[in-house]
Amino acid sequence: MSEFKINKKLFQDRKRTNILSEPEQKLITYLVPRVPNWITSDGLTAIGFLGSLMVLGSFLLAEYVDIRYLLLGIPGFFVQWFGDSLDGRIAFYRNKSRRWYGFALDIVMDWISTVFIGLGYVLYTTGDYKYLGFTLVSLYGWAMIISQLRYRITDKYTIDAGILGPTEIRVIISLVMLLEVLIPGSINWCVFVICLLLFIINANDTRLLLKLGDAKDKEDKLKKQQEEAG
Repeated sequence: MSEFKINKKLFQDRKRTNILSEPEQKLITYLVPRVPNWITSDGLTAIGFLGSLMVLGSFLLAEYVDIRYLLLGIPGFFVQWFGDSLDGRIAFYRNKSRRWYGFALDIVMDWISTVFIGLGYVLYTTGDYKYLGFTLVSLYGWAMIISQLRYRITDKYTIDAGILGPTEIRVIISLVMLLEVLIPGSINWCVFVICLLLFIINANDTRLLLKLGDAKDKEDKLKKQQEEAG
């Protein structure tokens, strides 16, 4: 059925390498035409922001009311995914794309969402584990910087680090929150492992980014020499 095929026009502005890219793009292709016309691109961004507030709220409720409220973060991540993934695609589908406005808004909201998740973890956990929340936010910020610099150098925008992207991160953290409800205290070790993996990924991506930058410098230098010779 055509509704299960990917509408490649919706995703032509970015390259995706994450492991869930195909089913994710099929779902987005299915959902986009079914979003009511009164819901705008900015409205979907607001829905994504609501999802971030739900995740933050789940940590607070788990800390001060009952640990089972941590499960509220799972639908919170879905709401966040829905708004964050469809706001730009809706603009493309409706021919109302604002490339730089949308790009700027997307980056800012991604950072705010990341800070909310880190803040929620810091407020939930105890002792020295709180530093892991700061570390997680810092590492994700490093990944975002790499993404923007890669875009500047190559003029190709990608938000994934190999097979991992924002969607996979949401799924992983949701599973961590579920595990924490089943085994209290496990979240701290899980966040430690996530931070370690992010550090390794970021370090490797930084190495590759510097190679891209060096190649770009050589290309620009050669082009300048050819122009001067011509």
